[in-house]
Amino acid sequence: MASTTTPPIEAAAPAALAPAKPKKQPYPFWLGGVAATIAASITHPLDLTKVRLQASGDKRMIQSIKKTYSTAGVRGLFDGISGTWLRQMSYSMCRFWAYDESKKILGAGPDAPAWKLAAAGSMAGGIAGLIGNPGEIVMVRLQGDFAKPPEKRFNYKHCFDALFRMVREEGVSSLGRGVTPNVFRAVLMNASQLASYDFFKAELLKTKYFDDNIMCHFTASFAAGTVATTVCSPADVLKSRIMNASGPGSNSTLGVIRASMKADGPMFMFKGWVPAWTRLQPTTILIFLTLEQLKNGVDFSRSKGFTFL
Repeated sequence: MASTTTPPIEAAAPAALAPAKPKKQPYPFWLGGVAATIAASITHPLDLTKVRLQASGDKRMIQSIKKTYSTAGVRGLFDGISGTWLRQMSYSMCRFWAYDESKKILGAGPDAPAWKLAAAGSMAGGIAGLIGNPGEIVMVRLQGDFAKPPEKRFNYKHCFDALFRMVREEGVSSLGRGVTPNVFRAVLMNASQLASYDFFKAELLKTKYFDDNIMCHFTASFAAGTVATTVCSPADVLKSRIMNASGPGSNSTLGVIRASMKADGPMFMFKGWVPAWTRLQPTTILIFLTLEQLKNGVDFSRSKGFTFL
């Protein structure tokens, strides 16, 4: 009987390994600062009005805008624009960078819970509020100057003149004026604005009504702007009043609170809420819409082989 031999079983060919997806490069750290600068330049007249309502005797938003226009024309609506640029390219650039780094430290991914995003935003706000304090002072003083009587004006020529004169006339310590309420406000702002934008965007994308496009970005940023305005109003008012003051004893946070409570009552903390919302809402929308488009531009340039971004 012929013997039968079982043919050797051939080893299964290894499945073709899918090429590993290259890790996405981080976006340039300065992207958030550029987006914020573009947005703040467009909404500067509203920010100017908000500061003057908080720090001067102006009572109503429209009244304040008319007053500025009647005394200085259209150009007057852009008083202190160099201070706004300095502030955005220091404070805002730092906060977006620090927020991304803080999310990495905390492990806050795309589906992170709100508290983890808020914690990352708070960390970023503390860092950015400290680093951006000089730019914040310069912006507030340049914007509020023409609302004061002529004898009380600083008469700075531009943001760098303001920095040099502050150091020369008031000492280096003047760059830290109002740093406590400013850092506090920055923590609140970033915990509410940046974190809520990421949270709302993630929640919208979970529904069947939104894709990752401009409509989703607009809706998420609109909600984030409302949340941020309400949360930040008290610290924003204190910051403006302290930074716009000068002279011995005028940088005491408790002193400003007592004086403001006596003059305006406890609702002084929400003075200028409407112009603050009117300013922050379009600013928030413009920041995130611009940032998302800048990111798309970076992705496009990289896909074409340009590596400078």
